[in-house]
Amino acid sequence: MSSGTIVACLWQPEQELLEHLRQHLHESVTLLVPDNEEEETLLKIVPEAEVIIGWRPQEKVLNAAKKLQLFINPGVGVKQLIPLFTQLTKERNIALVNDHGNTYLTAQHTVALLMSLMSRIVPHHQYMLEGKWRTGDEEIASISMRGCTVGLLGYGAINSKVHRFLSGFDMQFAALRNSWPEKVEGLTPFETHQLDAFLQHIDVLIIAVPHTTKTEGMIGAGELKLLGEQGLLLNVSRGAVVEEEALYTALKNNTIAGAAIDVWYNYQPEPDEDGRKFPSAFPFYELDNIVLSPHRGASPMKDLMRWNDSIENINRFAVGNSNFLNVVDLEREY
Repeated sequence: MSSGTIVACLWQPEQELLEHLRQHLHESVTLLVPDNEEEETLLKIVPEAEVIIGWRPQEKVLNAAKKLQLFINPGVGVKQLIPLFTQLTKERNIALVNDHGNTYLTAQHTVALLMSLMSRIVPHHQYMLEGKWRTGDEEIASISMRGCTVGLLGYGAINSKVHRFLSGFDMQFAALRNSWPEKVEGLTPFETHQLDAFLQHIDVLIIAVPHTTKTEGMIGAGELKLLGEQGLLLNVSRGAVVEEEALYTALKNNTIAGAAIDVWYNYQPEPDEDGRKFPSAFPFYELDNIVLSPHRGASPMKDLMRWNDSIENINRFAVGNSNFLNVVDLEREY
């Protein structure tokens, strides 16, 4: 076995990605790739690994990785890993990091959803499919971006990019996060305890916070009422941050003006009698003031630049630098 850094993959990367990784990883890195993703196969390659990269690791596999020092989750969401790594790190010194490489694409998708929602692209597209030519504002009018205040709930890797992408428009910006270690130009800052004031201050709410015990159900009926009848909501974080029934009711009753949703509530929906699958207990698809997106903000998945953070962290480990990117705070759950 190589005396350099051993990195084990928990899946079979496609050849293009494999070549990209090998081209950009430090020369001392040996990349172990399994023939399949069966537990028995993974148990054979992880014992020598100092770094493991993959999604949803099995506890038995991690226990077999006796030399493991760094685990890389190649995505942003880590809630499902918190209990496992909380227990594991009581016994071993293992760093858990995630990869923010898909946040550019998610921010791009967020802006696209906002534009579609405000310009009413989807209903007018449907009108044209039905042969209704040049329906006007009497049916559904666009919402002007000019003068709107965009509220960024969370100001991490996604919403900071959304702010940058939208900053060329004639809009104002506010953001809410736990704390503000430094001032951000062009932004009115709010802290977590100021949620009500934040919601009353803004016109558009863009949610990009991690899913934790503290953020689950953070936006409910009361918060949606504060957003107001002209308010718009976009959620690209996790469905559970917004109470499901409260959101449906607010849209149906026009408590808020509209929403665009990329994250949902049931990711294994049972098909109805017509074979259709809907990821919610409520018929959001019947509403005309919502843009529906099937959790595809990170598309295209084959974008190689999304692996930059993972590559950087492996290379830092290979040269003895433990100052990793995107280290997960297990107590904060992100």
